[in-house]
This record gives sequence, C-alpha cells and structure tokens, in this order.
Amino acid sequence: MTLLIFDCDGVLVDSELESNRILAAALTAWGHPIDTKTSITRYAGMSMQSLVAHVEAETGRQLPPDFVHRHRSEVSRVFDTTLRAIAGVAEVLAGHDGRRCVASSSAPQRIERSLRTTGLIDYFPSDALFSATMVARGKPAPDLFLYAADRMGVAPSDCIIIEDSLPGVQAAVAAGIPVLGFTGGGHILDGHDEKLRASGATEIFGDMALLPGLLARYLP
Repeated sequence: MTLLIFDCDGVLVDSELESNRILAAALTAWGHPIDTKTSITRYAGMSMQSLVAHVEAETGRQLPPDFVHRHRSEVSRVFDTTLRAIAGVAEVLAGHDGRRCVASSSAPQRIERSLRTTGLIDYFPSDALFSATMVARGKPAPDLFLYAADRMGVAPSDCIIIEDSLPGVQAAVAAGIPVLGFTGGGHILDGHDEKLRASGATEIFGDMALLPGLLARYLP
C-alpha cells in the first residue's frame, strides 16, 4: 500500500509565515538584518541544522549557543495561541484510509505540539512522526524521507510526498520519491509554484480539497 509522507509546516499547519517572522526578528536583533519575505525565500523548509550552517556561512559569524533554543521557545509560545491547520487538511486526512506519516524539519516536540494544537494529532500514530533531528542530514538531503520510509516498512518507490518548500522538494527528488507541491500556505510568494515545478514537483496545487483527486493518479 502506498505511503503518504506529509511535511508538517506549510502543509499540515499554516506556520511558516509566523515562524519566519520570528526568525527574521531574531536574526535582525543579532546583527543580521533580514525581513520576513527574505527569510521565507532563504530558509523555509530547511532543517535547523542546515539553517544555522547557512546563516553562519553568510555572515562569517557563529550564532549564540542558545539561539536555537530561544527561537524554538518563542515559536512555541506564539503558536500555542495562533497556530491553525491548513484549510481542508483535516477533511482530507479523515477521508484517507491508507498509510501516512509526517517527515518534518522541525524538532519532534514541535511536530507533536503543532499537530496537537491544531487538532490533527489523532490522524497520525505516535510512531509515524519523523524529525530531521533523527538523521545526519536534513532537507534538502534525502535522509529524512528515506528514514521515514524505512521505519514505516515501505520502499521509496511506494511513497508519495506532499511538500511546500524547495528544500523539501529537492530532498524528495534526491530520495527518488514522487512529490506533490502544495502552495496553499500563508507564506507562499508569487512564482513559488514555478520554482517547485522546476525543482521536481510533479503536480502543483493550492487547495487541499484537490489532493485526493491528484493522489488518484498515483495510487494503484
């Protein structure tokens, strides 16, 4: 049976705009001026490990040792009151009777907290939540998706990934797994659909209600 692998931020929960607003403010306060739009363009979808490496390479400076902890704490504080599920995704999950999991760049605690806050936690078994912290390399490397498929006992050729970010699509392509590009999150900028397609997404859609019909083209 085909395994659906969902990214979390920007696919299941509409979190990327606020998360990148918080990140941009923190980086600016540290001395790396950046706005929310630029943060989305550069960093959305990256694992925290990749993001930190990217920022430090850009600036030639090391981020403070507690930067990641403080950022995650602030994101959790804000999300506890503002985070919402992507419109229509609960209905899609409720109507899907196949296997599914989550493979996200976020830390395990944030994945679970985001799904619980938005009422989506019951759609995924506790052992079907996979984080970039579980592998050596986060997105855009393929490690996380290959790890998720292996832990779920499914060959990569029997998976489909739903992603919103360029690093996520690139990771799916590197893993040899078909990937559908979602553009319905509040953080999506003009032209992002074409960037997803150029990166290897086989379908682009902006409304979760369209997902079951798209999956019908791939599912046996």
